[in-house]
Amino acid sequence: MSTAVDRSSLYGLIAEYDSPEQVVHAAESARKAGYTKMDAYSPHPVEGMEDALGLQPTRLGFVVLAMGLIGAVAGYAMQWYAGAEFYPLNIGGRPMNPWPAYIVITFEVTVLASAFTAGLFMLARNGLPRPYHSVFNAPGFERASRDGYYLCVESVDPRFDEAAVRTFLEGTDPVRVEEVAS
Repeated sequence: MSTAVDRSSLYGLIAEYDSPEQVVHAAESARKAGYTKMDAYSPHPVEGMEDALGLQPTRLGFVVLAMGLIGAVAGYAMQWYAGAEFYPLNIGGRPMNPWPAYIVITFEVTVLASAFTAGLFMLARNGLPRPYHSVFNAPGFERASRDGYYLCVESVDPRFDEAAVRTFLEGTDPVRVEEVAS
């Protein structure tokens, strides 16, 4: 039994399932039915869920690689400028550009730039930090961090019709289907 939610503040409909296989099957069925604005929640990563939801691969690897290369060039250039241009010291006939001595710092700056980029890009892509989300209003949703599997079809989906989505979700054999308030 669902509680009544004001239609203007409806976030979507959420269905609870008993197993990861059920939620993957429901997500695949929803995708085939034409729903695109949906998300799944589970206490652990579920194999095949990304494909079932139709999520696009991320460009995170390319961004991290680019920033790593920029970090490497910046780290090397910083050392070269400091040792060869800004404060050159010719001690014992060593070259002004002793690149083997610069490798460690260059590597460390590469890793630093890559790690910061990966962390910040991940936070931005996930929309974090987000201390509140509408699905927290769903009855029993606290089980999503223990043993619950949920599929939520959002009301911003172009094909969203509350009655049709409810009928569709109930046809995927869930434990229950609830309305989610914004």
